[in-house]
Amino acid sequence: MTTRVAVITTASSARLAHLHRQRRFLREAQSETSTVEIDLLRIEVWLDDAAPQEVGNATVLHLPPGAHGMRVGAARNAAARHAIEAGADLLLFLDVDCLPGPDLLPLSTDAARRCPDALLAGPVTYLASVQRPNALADLPALTRPHPARPDPAPGALAHAAPTDYALFWSLSFAVTPRVWERIGGFDEAYEGYGAEDTDFAFRARERGVALTWVGGAHAYHQWHPSGTPPWRHLDDILRNGRIFAERWGTWPMEGWLEAFAAAGAIERDGDGWRRAS
Repeated sequence: MTTRVAVITTASSARLAHLHRQRRFLREAQSETSTVEIDLLRIEVWLDDAAPQEVGNATVLHLPPGAHGMRVGAARNAAARHAIEAGADLLLFLDVDCLPGPDLLPLSTDAARRCPDALLAGPVTYLASVQRPNALADLPALTRPHPARPDPAPGALAHAAPTDYALFWSLSFAVTPRVWERIGGFDEAYEGYGAEDTDFAFRARERGVALTWVGGAHAYHQWHPSGTPPWRHLDDILRNGRIFAERWGTWPMEGWLEAFAAAGAIERDGDGWRRAS
């Protein structure tokens, strides 16, 4: 039986080179998994003010920034609606910086058949600046999953404990339309950088959706310059963190907050944080 898989990516002109490589790797991955009977639907949502100047072989949506920055959650919601209306059996969200591993499509599809009511997440490897793979076959040798996340054996499924939902990343994950509707999509109150993925995972936990790690469903995050801590996102982190804390009673991105505080940029404000006066 053929499974229609919608691969959903949010994109911008700042990541155009990464998007080009992702498109190429997805074409290669699709050709190598043709015997698995996957019908691939590509959906790209552009987050810039301007509409994209060029598109690949994909359905393209355009969602300009909101008052506080790029609307990643709203973009994913729009793409999911389009995918479900187009008859998708599985929604696979892949960050624009991420390349699909050789087994991401078949193992995610198999996991959805085995656990159709779960939120499915695979391991992610962060590539170094000098690692610029040219073909799908280059990726296995580069596999080095982030040590803070589970890495089950290929084909194995591991269910997260309730305390582990904070480990969820939206870099690479998959859900059936039924699970998507059950979770309710992403909260569109989050704009700019941070917290919307942890909020999504907590909503899944609140609604009784199992978070399941899919062994072997690797994605590979392409290198790009970033600050440590991410100074240009400081106001986003404070704003989105406050929304999250009001809802869930705890602040996300604690490591970044502590780093900002150590540098004297922010200070405690009761149970929360604010820019230092």
